Formats: sequence, structure tokens, C-alpha cells
Amino acid sequence: MTAQEWSLPAVLDVVTDVAPDRDMLVSATTRRSYAQVRDRTRHLAAHFRQHGLGVRRERRELRRWECGQSTVALVMSNCPEYLEAMIGAFRARAVPFNVNHHYAPREIGALLGQVGADAVVYHRRLGPKIAQAARFDTRLDTRLGTRFDTRLDTRLGTRFDTRLDTRLDTQPGGTLDGLLLIDVDDGSGVAPLPGSTPFPSAVAGAEGVHDLPVPSPDDLYLVCTGGTTGTPKGVLWRQGDVYVSATGGVDGATRDVIAEIAEAGAGVWFAAPPLMHGASQWTAFAGLVNGGTVVLHDDSRPFDAREILRTVERERVTMMSIVGDAYARPLMDEISAGSYDLASLVRLGTGGATTSAGLKQALLDLLPQLTVVDGYGASETGGMAFGTSTSGRPAHRFRLSAGAAVLSADRSRFLDPSDDEVGWTARVGRIPLGYLGDRVRTEQTFPLVDGRRTSVPGDRAHYNSDGDIIVLGRDAMVVNTGGEKVFVEEVEEVLRQHPDILDALVVGRPNDRYGEEVVALVQLRAGTQLSPASVREHVAGQVARFKAPRAVLLCPRIGRHVTGKADYIWARRAALEAVSATVPTT
Repeated sequence: MTAQEWSLPAVLDVVTDVAPDRDMLVSATTRRSYAQVRDRTRHLAAHFRQHGLGVRRERRELRRWECGQSTVALVMSNCPEYLEAMIGAFRARAVPFNVNHHYAPREIGALLGQVGADAVVYHRRLGPKIAQAARFDTRLDTRLGTRFDTRLDTRLGTRFDTRLDTRLDTQPGGTLDGLLLIDVDDGSGVAPLPGSTPFPSAVAGAEGVHDLPVPSPDDLYLVCTGGTTGTPKGVLWRQGDVYVSATGGVDGATRDVIAEIAEAGAGVWFAAPPLMHGASQWTAFAGLVNGGTVVLHDDSRPFDAREILRTVERERVTMMSIVGDAYARPLMDEISAGSYDLASLVRLGTGGATTSAGLKQALLDLLPQLTVVDGYGASETGGMAFGTSTSGRPAHRFRLSAGAAVLSADRSRFLDPSDDEVGWTARVGRIPLGYLGDRVRTEQTFPLVDGRRTSVPGDRAHYNSDGDIIVLGRDAMVVNTGGEKVFVEEVEEVLRQHPDILDALVVGRPNDRYGEEVVALVQLRAGTQLSPASVREHVAGQVARFKAPRAVLLCPRIGRHVTGKADYIWARRAALEAVSATVPTT
């Protein structure tokens, strides 16, 4: 018997039936109940449908890297409308996708062209950037080849449907003609783009709201991720899989199970990182499918620990997600310096970047009721493993999610816990279908191993003597120095344990003698001083000496993306300026 599967709108409808008046989406200026959001997203879905958005080809007719649904670009900061736009698109059987609004117009245009956007929902202040992006949108002939592989005759009928003549006439010229535009007023005073529909108007129309299609678990969830290299990739998930593997759903759940969980509720969840990144979306949906209230804050301004903590205090947040040390350190400093009632906060989820052991312990000392949950995963796997730390009990092991495994180094077989080989983290079961429009990378990252479709995100790992999986780090972040492999995350963790070091990244750079050498980029705490040699000796005192940085650059600030994730492209460039940390031999 096949296990029951769910689309995300179907799950949310069950939750809404159970708790229609419960707050669903909350911001500083907005409170909307589950019933209100269901009504608004149904009307938004009808608006999408009126403009021809929906399914063109069902999943069973497509290959793993193909999309047969209309796509809706989201170019916004955090706000309730962001999640409403996602749910509305899902209800129309269209596919929303995240666009990093910090991208330059050229980058936005390239991504819109790569995905083949049919609609854009945007904050008005970003409208001029979108208008400029149209000039850089990939030309139509390139988009046809990239998006639908090689069969042009089939694609012309399916991709562009009845609007092919319009897109052919307008897209190469770099205009916005043929795109459905919906604007969200962000108070910036910037006028909407010509032909754009205000969001309130899009959710107010009544026509077609009672004739919406029934979403399918096969409908897509698309996450655009920059990955290690910074090149955007569109990760295609089935909603039935992402519900279980990434948003806290129950595999094989019945309606009664979902209703029972919703009745109990999940508390108040605060997704602090930007929704333009998949991990934050998954935090929000995990709160929603379990009947929680999701709180959002305006992330268009620089990270402000005081505003984050005021939000936790005001909304009595019970669970908050952050991204590594970049969030944890300023939050810890502000909690220490300020006066906040944070008694409601009992769970802190952290992922996407390392949260050092010292910072976790400091937060637990300040908030003894807290449980810190470290998550390991990727856009290509969902949540793969979790470790929990409480006051006096730091996490030493990660609890593996269903399907977690280790592949051999040649990716030909699954390792047994008794094998001591260093291989690759992997997940089987409910994993993505592939990368949008990219057969080669789909087959590389999601290979068939022993007849099982497998996700291999690129992290090296091995089993320990107890059968636990030890994750060593991203293979692309390995420095091969003198024949020894150094996983940079291990060295970064040691550096951040130094009391005078505020932040650090580690990369490799060419070395005539060793091939590569380990380079540390270090940001010191205000008023402190360290020499490159002392930085090296600090690391050498805790790990093998070959892992200690041979060069160090003291930086006024470590390069990180707005999400808090490390900017390794910046780090590699900066590493060329690092000075020797070794003592010359006489």
C-alpha cells in the first residue's frame, strides 16, 4: 500500500480547519489568521490562473530536471506577503522561487532567464532593479536550450503555451512585457513598474476563486541556491518529499494525524534569516504545517540584534532560527548588555554556518531554559542530522534523519558502519528530483547507487567506531597541503575558540613547496592584538600541526553574505594578501 502523500496547501488547509482563528503570519505591522491567509492565497491563486499560470505538463511526463509548471519569482524582503505569494502560487499549481534581492540587475536577469520566470512578485523599492534586470535576461533562444534540453519542437508548445508570440516579440528586447508583475508596497515611496498589479488588488478579486485546481504532491518546490561556487542552481523538490524531509512533516501522515498535531500547535516560530534562502523558508513552513504562528521581521536593513530580541520579547517567541556565529555572537553580546524578557524562548535552531561551541555555551549560560539545535543539511538533502545542546549538556552526537548514509569515495556503493573509509555524506528516500534544466549536474549530484536515487551534497564523511556519521566538511573546502587534507571548518572552529578572535575563515592558496597552504583570515575583538605566529601556535596546540595556518591576514571584518554564510570567494581573494605565520628556520 502506497503511503499517503501531501501537497503543502493541502496540509495547510487541514491546519486551518482545526485552528482558523489562530495567528498564522505576524510582523511588526500585520497579524493574519490561518483563515485570513487561506482566503487571501486562494484569491491570489485565482489571479495567477486568470493570467495563464499553472501546470502545462504533469510530473509523470517529465524528466527529473524538467519543470512543467509556470514559475513565479519572489524578489522581496521578509514580510507576510512573501509566504502568501508562495502559498498562492502553490494553490495555482505554479512554482514560486527565491531571488536574492541583493543581486545586481545582471544577476537577477540571468536567474529570471535561467528559470524562465512567468511572473514576478516584488517590493516596490526593488522595481527599478528588476526593470534593469530585464536588459540582462538570457535571450529566448538560449533559454529554450537551457530549460528544456534539446527538443525544441516539443518545448515550444509546452513552455510558452498560448503566449509564445508575445514572449518571442518582447523577451529578446529586454523588456518586462509578457511577465505578470505584482507589487508589494514597502513604504519606500518608489512607484510600481508599469502594468504592475498591487498585491491587495491581486488578493481581492473574486473571479475564479471557486474553480481552483487541486494541488498535487508531485507539484514542485524550487529552491535557488548559490552553492559553494556562487553559481545559482535550481533544486527541484516534489512537495510530497519536501514536506517530510525539510519542513517537519510526518511521513505517511493521515488527515487525523495532521489535525491532531495542529490542534496542539507548535508555538511561535521566528525565522530570523531572510526568506530568500531555502533554510529560512523551511523553518517558516515547518512552523506552519505543525500549526504554529510564524513571526517575520524586516530584513531589508542590516542585522540588528536589538530588534531581533525585541521581536522575541514582544511576540513571546518560543523557537527562533539563526545562521551560525554571524547571528549568535551579536545576539549573545546584546543579551549580556541589555535587559530582555526572553523566558518564552526555549528552542534555538542554527544551521547554514558553524555556531562555535563557545558561543553555544555562552547562550546556554545566559538562557538556561534554552535548547540549541544544530542542523546539518543542504538544499539538496533537507535536514540530514540534528544535535541538541542544553545547559550543562553540549551536543556530542548528531541524530541522523531517515535515509542518511555514507557513500564510498568513488560513489559506487554505500559504506557499512564497520568501514573506516572516508567517503561522502548521502541521503536516499525523500530527496530532490534534480537541478532545473541541468541533466549533467542532476546525474552527478543525484546518482543511482545500488538502484536507489541518492543525493550527494559534497561533504566528506566517515563512520566512527559507534556507527555514527562524522562529517568532515565540504570537499570544495578541503586544502591539500603537502599531501595532507585539511578540512577548513575544523580549523575555523579552533580559531573561533580563541578569546581574542571574533570571527575567522580558512582557505587555501598556492604554495610552491606544499602545493597549497592553509591561510587564516581573522577578525580580532576590539582592543586586542595578535601576531600571525601566535594565531598559528593557537591552532597547532589543538590539532595536527599541518592543519595550522602557514599564513594569516588580520581583517577589519570577515566577508560574509547577508545570511551570515561565509563568502569564500572574498576569502580566497583576500588570502593573497596574508603574511607568513611561520618562524623562519635559521
